[in-house]
Amino acid sequence: MTGDLQKRGSLVLKQCVGCGQQISDQFLLFALDGYWHCRCLTCSCCFTPLAQIGTSCFTRSGMILCRSDYLRLFGTGGVCRGCRSSIPAGEMVMKAKSYMFHIRCFVCSVCWKQLVPGDRFHCENGTLFCDQEKLTGSESSRTRLRGIS
Repeated sequence: MTGDLQKRGSLVLKQCVGCGQQISDQFLLFALDGYWHCRCLTCSCCFTPLAQIGTSCFTRSGMILCRSDYLRLFGTGGVCRGCRSSIPAGEMVMKAKSYMFHIRCFVCSVCWKQLVPGDRFHCENGTLFCDQEKLTGSESSRTRLRGIS
């Protein structure tokens, strides 16, 4: 039989893109248009098996990368709306609408209360207001912070 599928009885064995061997393991990965042993799909930089560190992988310039190495090599950070300084690629940030903030800069502009996931807040032109402060916007424009990205 030719191709990457080989049939043995009712069991269909797939060929690993990484090592070329048949995959008879209980678990296998499908990524980059092919099947992989869990141990064979590794980051090209840190060599960590990607199945151990997440559910996604990135590819660029012929490399397969974990999220951390992809951001380190190709990511662009941004500028914090709070302090106006740069945010390095890969750093955890808080987002409100299209604005990014360092975690430490994600505070109410009136009372300086630190806003954390789950807090209700209002964002007006990149300025943050906690739920306790008088809002200039309508009640429907309040946003519930969903988390860190």
